Amino acid sequence: MKDTLQPGLTHRFTFRIPETKTVPHLYRESDMFQAMPQVLATGYLVGLMEWAALETIRPHLDWPREQSLGTMVNFTHLAATPPGLTVTIDVRVDKVEGRKISFTLSAHDGIDKISEGTHERVLIDATKFNTKVADKLQRTR
Repeated sequence: MKDTLQPGLTHRFTFRIPETKTVPHLYRESDMFQAMPQVLATGYLVGLMEWAALETIRPHLDWPREQSLGTMVNFTHLAATPPGLTVTIDVRVDKVEGRKISFTLSAHDGIDKISEGTHERVLIDATKFNTKVADKLQRTR
């Protein structure tokens, strides 16, 4: 982590919502999801908020050796967003405590505020992390 990763950093992230990020695409195995409206799925919204937080800190990491993983999400999903609208996410780094980074985020689709909340990520050494995951997988065999 570089010295520049400090509380108060902000970033604005935008993403145009494609049809493939709607509820019916979340789990194709679920008949219930298939019958639901084609609007941004909450699962994809969470991933989008994580992506925005990651883009906020990536310039301040020794990427790709140093990465971060989400450890807590606390977001509302306030309004439906149909495909074709662009979501704008405003991110602020609130705390940097060792390897843990805390964020506040809010998202708007150009018409409505669609989400707000907090998020935490933890910095990892990608090689060490991947080795631990491989070891865990080996124990299942």
